[in-house]
Amino acid sequence: MQSVKVGILGFGTIGSGTARLLLDHRERIRRRAGCSLELARIVDKDLARPRNVAVPRELLSDDVDALIRDPDIRIVAELIGGLEPARTLVAALLENGKDVVTANKALLAEHGPELFELARRHGRSIAFEAAVAGGIPIIAAIAQSLTANEIGSIHAILNGTSNFILTEMEEKGEEYSAALAEAQRLGYAEANPAMDVNGSDAAQKLAILARLAFCSQVSWRDIPRVGIETVQAADMRYARELGYSIKLLAVAERTGQGLQLHVSPTLVRRGTPLAEVRGPFNAVRVVGDAVGRVFFHGLGAGQMPTASAVTADIIDTAVGRAAITFRNLRLWERDGDAPVLQDAQSIAGRFYLRFHVQDRPGVLAEIAGILGKNQISIASVIQHEAEEGDGGAVPLVIMTHEAREGAMSRAMDAID
Repeated sequence: MQSVKVGILGFGTIGSGTARLLLDHRERIRRRAGCSLELARIVDKDLARPRNVAVPRELLSDDVDALIRDPDIRIVAELIGGLEPARTLVAALLENGKDVVTANKALLAEHGPELFELARRHGRSIAFEAAVAGGIPIIAAIAQSLTANEIGSIHAILNGTSNFILTEMEEKGEEYSAALAEAQRLGYAEANPAMDVNGSDAAQKLAILARLAFCSQVSWRDIPRVGIETVQAADMRYARELGYSIKLLAVAERTGQGLQLHVSPTLVRRGTPLAEVRGPFNAVRVVGDAVGRVFFHGLGAGQMPTASAVTADIIDTAVGRAAITFRNLRLWERDGDAPVLQDAQSIAGRFYLRFHVQDRPGVLAEIAGILGKNQISIASVIQHEAEEGDGGAVPLVIMTHEAREGAMSRAMDAID
């Protein structure tokens, strides 16, 4: 039976989880995969930090050059995260004949084209299931299982931190700041949560999915995105009154005008699968012309769900499946059939608007008039009575029929 030596670069949360799976499940992997995976070396700059996995001392090293040069190690899992030194080290691994497995979506979003080209030049592969949606096998589903389909759309919850915060706000009535503090206390949010809450993390993942599903060449930086920082508990209450939940939704959709890509807080009809995704969970809904609508749901982050995806990629690489998939991927290649990115101002959708207005005759008519001048039709209105201490101001909530982003921007400028 084939024996394949594996190295791990980065012995943090995901690295230690991957080591645990490779060590504890070695015999199960051998039986099911038909090959023996030998964890040969783990490299980290800080070996003194306590981990929750027992690893033979001889496997640990702080010498990354020795890992790169070791001719017996065939597969290396890059689990240090970030852009540098990850990019330099992955390039060195590929140049030294090693296949790479990574969970680093930021690295792929920024340097995917050059690293994929480098891997192809050296006859190596890069596997990255864990880079998007943690333990959900969405990369394999789109790249392999749904290959025969023309993908029409992807609607996804790709950031567990934001989804946890929004769930806390919806279920407990908390404001954003309190829900964020709870997420940080429980370890779901970083001390600096900006990438998670401003939509950037979801945009990076969406860019990868869009490249897979649509051969799109868009950079994640060009994806329109709005974060959850301005969502208030009041918005949650009004959304519920209207029959919706609020989710940070990443959308890729093929239209007659091209490809729509955007990340934003979105009202999702209560009772639908996406609306029921709670806490730190992720979900992806894909629509294909043959398969129809399929739905994937699971933990999008965390030690063992992500380690599970990393280990699956290591197994696929060891038995040769990853090389076949990588050769057939057109992830960062030019494709004449790829849809063009639709201009953000032409994106159409329904809008939720909340105003704080003076309780006087004609206010609603004034706002409705401005919306009407911009071809925006009102679908529903909520206006509660003013409460004592509000200074005569009342909340006014409007749901529109479908309108274009550009028209809504012009209307908001006029109302302001």
